[in-house]
Parts: sequence; structure tokens; C-alpha cells
Amino acid sequence: MKVLFIAGFGPIAADVGVSRRLYEETLGIRFKVEEGEYLHTEEIEGARAFAIWPLDQAAESCFGSGEWPADVVRPQAWLEFDVEDVDAATRELEERGYRLLVRNRTEPWSQVVTRLISPEGLLVGVTMTPWMRKPA
Repeated sequence: MKVLFIAGFGPIAADVGVSRRLYEETLGIRFKVEEGEYLHTEEIEGARAFAIWPLDQAAESCFGSGEWPADVVRPQAWLEFDVEDVDAATRELEERGYRLLVRNRTEPWSQVVTRLISPEGLLVGVTMTPWMRKPA
């Protein structure tokens, strides 16, 4: 078997309205709505990376420690959206009341990231990933 690309990824939501607030209202992703509140889009470019991220490394990136804090939902997956302006996206997330784990942090590999836990328990990042951007 040979995997060619990630065909789809998304959260499984107990409360679609709460999830829609983050992904559609805040991040600006426009969904088609199907029966039963199934929301989908084929308009976002595919994933540029797929990785198994060890929890201790995710904790280090978010909290500066290899231990995930007991008072923060332990994520089951991660999802990153490269955005046009990380500063503006961070401000908007804060204005909308999301608890941010990391704000505009520049990682050692030059990626700038803001992270939060989504309503479904995903570790979500809004990022600027220089090497994944197409040259102007």
C-alpha cells in the first residue's frame, strides 16, 4: 500500500454549533451543510504534513515542560491552519474568548504558532510556516 495524500481530516463534534463557532465564524472556513448537520468543505488546500507528535513534545511546545497539565484537556490529535496573519488571528481568537496555550510563539524551526484546545479536544494551531509557503 502507498498513501498518496491526506484525503480528509476533521474533528468529531458532540456539539456541532460550538465547533462551527471556531472553524467557521472565527477561522473563516465556509462549509456546505448536509443532512444531520454534517459540515464539510473541499475548498481548503490539503495537509502539507502528517506526523505522529509525541505528547511530551507537544507539552514542551505548549507549556515548556514535558508533562501535559492535568487541568487542560489532553489532545487526541493536532491540526494546524497556516494563516495570512498570525498576530491578527491570535487577537481574534482572544477576542472571541478562546483560551490560548501559546501566543505567537516562534518555534526553533522558525514556525510562528498560536495554539488552543478545540471544543472537540484537538490541539489546534494557527501558524505561519515559512518553508511551506509558495514564493511570492
